[in-house]
Amino acid sequence: MDYILNLFLIIITAVLVNNVVLAQFLGICPFLGVSRKVETANGMGMAVTAVTVMASLVTFIIQKYVLNTFGLEYLQTIVFILVIASLVQMTEMVLRKSMPVLYQALGVFLPLITTNCCILGVAILVIQKDLDMIQGVVYSASTALGFWLAMVIFAGLREQLEMTDVPKSMKGVPIALITASLLAMAFMGFSGIGR
Repeated sequence: MDYILNLFLIIITAVLVNNVVLAQFLGICPFLGVSRKVETANGMGMAVTAVTVMASLVTFIIQKYVLNTFGLEYLQTIVFILVIASLVQMTEMVLRKSMPVLYQALGVFLPLITTNCCILGVAILVIQKDLDMIQGVVYSASTALGFWLAMVIFAGLREQLEMTDVPKSMKGVPIALITASLLAMAFMGFSGIGR
């Protein structure tokens, strides 16, 4: 029972309290770059979620059974980046075949998932937090869902901002950054939940 409660706390904490974008500031590039439309943000959120979960699972296995076993822990970052790049290539091929509209909408941002620090950061955090495999998968899925949630909410806010009368000097990136900071402060309201 304690294990299940612990998994539930991991989910709530990763999605709301320690949101990877709004509290840990990982994955800011796609957060700002792909969040102009809800549809594109939703697609990016799905892609990042799939890659994050797969990458965390594969990197966990490689870390525990290869790097730790042979004393090669110092290769962690390089190996994790190679795993993530490989998974992104596979995701790109699947999207090109199965969802060509989403593939076209994501455009240049899809290859940027390879360098999304959110994915690498989550894979490393799973190891640093010394989570077991199930906890690691739950943590990575929850963190990715938190990323997805923040992306979609922010995209919705940006779509609304396009229809409002914003001062000329605040249009574009300035108002987007102010909106993101207000969204981050709103998520801070959840900070008492994980304790």
